[in-house]
Amino acid sequence: MASAREMRLRIKSVKNISQVTRALQAVSASKVRKAISALMGTRPYATKAWQVLTHIASQPGRGSLHPLLTKRENVKNTLVLVISGDRGLAGAYNTNLVRFVTRQFTDHKNPINYITAGRKGRDLLMRRRANVVAEFSNLPAAPSFADVSAIGRMAVEDYLNGTVDEVFLVYTSFVNMVKQEPTLKRLLPLDVEAQEERVQNFEVRHASAAYIYEPAEREILDEVIPRFTALQVYQAILESLASEHAARMVAMRNATENAHELVSELQLQYNKARQQSITSDILDIAGGAEALAQGTSQFVGGENG
Repeated sequence: MASAREMRLRIKSVKNISQVTRALQAVSASKVRKAISALMGTRPYATKAWQVLTHIASQPGRGSLHPLLTKRENVKNTLVLVISGDRGLAGAYNTNLVRFVTRQFTDHKNPINYITAGRKGRDLLMRRRANVVAEFSNLPAAPSFADVSAIGRMAVEDYLNGTVDEVFLVYTSFVNMVKQEPTLKRLLPLDVEAQEERVQNFEVRHASAAYIYEPAEREILDEVIPRFTALQVYQAILESLASEHAARMVAMRNATENAHELVSELQLQYNKARQQSITSDILDIAGGAEALAQGTSQFVGGENG
């Protein structure tokens, strides 16, 4: 059993760790609110852009409107954008995402290239010998659209020049503070007939009438589709940031609670060790006093004899 001094040092160390985890919990709680606010701020533009896209695509000849809307018959190469975190201390957040990616594309029939946003995802994928062709790490704590637009632009360019024939986006969808789900969706070619929502919590109202656009439809699509693709990547990064901060907040809260429980157990063990030490000292004193009393009694008896 450890000595009382060793127990005191362990208790002090655990208390210091609990202070750090409690501070990280508070910081993550603040950051997740900011990330959700930034995510909601992109909704109005995304809603209008998606309405324009769906309306133009409903016009005759949509298959020839834009190459980013045209599905290729022979898919030879696949590109996957993986959005993860740069830092740890978020529980199983990054591990669950990479495990999800591996499970989704293990039996994929085409060669897969990966573009990662986040150092943890890059490291875990490279450890699994995945073909990571580009990586973006150390993004700002509150990234703007300009900070991450290069990721979406790279995906669009690779698709247009024929390097890849389909692009998928993998990120962690923020459900609530205690639930975050890895999510996979097709980014390119853009499927305007898909039933899934490209932007959460908005309704798309299909117009029944035909409109004449100025400038021409192709020119509008040349501007809107790449921007909307980059916007989807930006929103996925915001979702992932909110999920990461929420996961870190929960992990740090659990760590703080575990530290408090450990301190209680260590305090009990310390009290036992201290009581045992005191009891041992008392027994030594009592034994010494008894031995001294017996020695004195024998000495007195010897003198009387």
